[in-house]
Amino acid sequence: MSEDQGELDDWAAAMGEQAAADSAATASTASAAKPAQIFGSLGGDAPGSGTVQGFEMIMDIPVHLTVELGRTRISIRNLLQLAHGSVVELDGLAGEPMDVLVNGTLIAQGEVVVVNEKFGIRLTDIITPQERMKKIHR
Repeated sequence: MSEDQGELDDWAAAMGEQAAADSAATASTASAAKPAQIFGSLGGDAPGSGTVQGFEMIMDIPVHLTVELGRTRISIRNLLQLAHGSVVELDGLAGEPMDVLVNGTLIAQGEVVVVNEKFGIRLTDIITPQERMKKIHR
């Protein structure tokens, strides 16, 4: 088995554990409410009448995904003084959720996970379009 395949298997196992935990939490709820539809359809079509074809058209469009630990602002003087081993303080706090941005737009927050010495992010909160609109109008 190649190293890449082993890493994929580790991630698949971690994702399987998360799915099992999620399904156990859902099963423990006596009256499971229907999940809210976060994203509306791409058109006025009835389900199954071409909507899938519309989604297929956009599935391979690449997007830029960013996970942001924090930010800081420093002067050019301090930037030029950075050397190997320098520490740059960020405004994010330890244990605080990380922001997940797609093409610069906040879509989720999550927590850092490590699987087989590689970093990943477990999504803990999805930002709805309504929440995004509230943040824009502030």
